[in-house]
This record gives sequence, C-alpha cells and structure tokens, in this order.
Amino acid sequence: MLADLLSENQTISFVGCAIQFHFFAFFATAECHLLAAMAYDRYVAICNPLLYMTVISSHVRRRLVASSYLLAFLSAITYTSCTFGGSFCGPNRIDHFFCDIGPVLKLVCSDTHISEMVIFAFVLINTVGTSTIILASYTCILHAVLRMRSARSRSRAFHTCTSHLMAVSLFYGTIFFIYLQPASSHGSLDKVASIIYTVVTPMLNPFIYSLRNKEVKDALVKCRRRMLNLLNRSSYKRAASVRQ
Repeated sequence: MLADLLSENQTISFVGCAIQFHFFAFFATAECHLLAAMAYDRYVAICNPLLYMTVISSHVRRRLVASSYLLAFLSAITYTSCTFGGSFCGPNRIDHFFCDIGPVLKLVCSDTHISEMVIFAFVLINTVGTSTIILASYTCILHAVLRMRSARSRSRAFHTCTSHLMAVSLFYGTIFFIYLQPASSHGSLDKVASIIYTVVTPMLNPFIYSLRNKEVKDALVKCRRRMLNLLNRSSYKRAASVRQ
C-alpha cells in the first residue's frame, strides 16, 4: 500500500494512487486551458463583436476544446511519470487527503531534483502560459470597455466577464499558491488550498456560471425577498410581545 489518506483505515494501492493523480492532473490542466479559451472567447465577443461568428466558429471551438484536452493529457503523463518514477522505500504514508505531487515526492528515496524541475517547468508553462493569455485578453477587454460611451454597454460587458473572472480567481489563486512555491515551503495550508480547488471550486462553478441565467437571478431575488419578509415578521412579533 502506498497511502494512508484521511485516517489509518484509508489506504490505496500504488497503481490506484498513480491513476488517481493522473486523472486529477489531467482535469486540472484541462481546466487551465479551457479558462484561457473562454477568456479569448470573451475578448472576441467584446472587442470584435461583428466578427465573432467568423472568428469563433464551431470548428474553432472544437479545435480549442480538443487542443486543451490533448495538452492536458500529455502534461498529465509527464506529471505522473515524474512523480511515480522514483524508488519508494516506505513507510508509504501520505500526509494529504489525496495523491498529490508534493506529498508523494516526499516518499521517494531516490533523487527527485530532476523530476521536480520537470514538473515545475510544465506547471509554469500550463499555469503562467494560460494566465498570460487570460491577462492579455482582459487587458484588451478593459481597454475596449473604457472606450465605450454607453453605460449600458459597459454594464453588459462587465456582466459577460464576471462569472469567468470569479472562476479564474478561485482556481488560479490556489494553483499558484501550491505548485509555484519551493518544496520546502509546503505546509498544512496546502491541504486547505487543495480543498478549495478540488472540492469548493467545482461545486461553485455551476452556481457561478448560472448567475448569467435570468431565471436563476430572479429566483435569488425572490429568495432574498422571502428572507427579508421572514426577518421583518419575526422582528415585528418580538416588538409586539415586548409591548404586551
């Protein structure tokens, strides 16, 4: 057995740990590239709206998605081979709730310097490369929005980008915190950050992206009104009981 995850009774085989990590790395890297593709989509929609259907055609969308998953697959293979390619001497206890790069590499007896450098290089390419695309896209978007004379147009542009920016901030903030720091700097806060991008962010994504849906927004407004009415009624009853 390689890992003792959350408690002494939770174990996972070496192969199972490698498979778990591979799929985790695959989907996390794919998320980076998909967020970059979405940023480019918003750039074209706001900066070149008349050319949107030509530039972002169905063929282009399919290629963007396919290339995102292809790059994610190749990166995941590299991460997995570098992380699990060394010699494990035991005791193979992982101080984490899933198989991740840092906790697994601590169990390797052989020299991990080259593996860490390769992993760091790929993480740098995937995260910094995609975040640069996102930053460049939103720089152009901000420049275009500031030139808009209509307040309604500016509001629509910001509304188009809000949900995507929230997802980017949650995801990239924790990724940079964990994977772009020296191995000696890793601590207990890594577990908290890992929970954010492995559990919290995927749970929040459907809610974040559905905020653009008019029916969802109307439902939230109605829910807020009901909560306010309940609070007003309870405060009124308390005031009436005090008078009596």
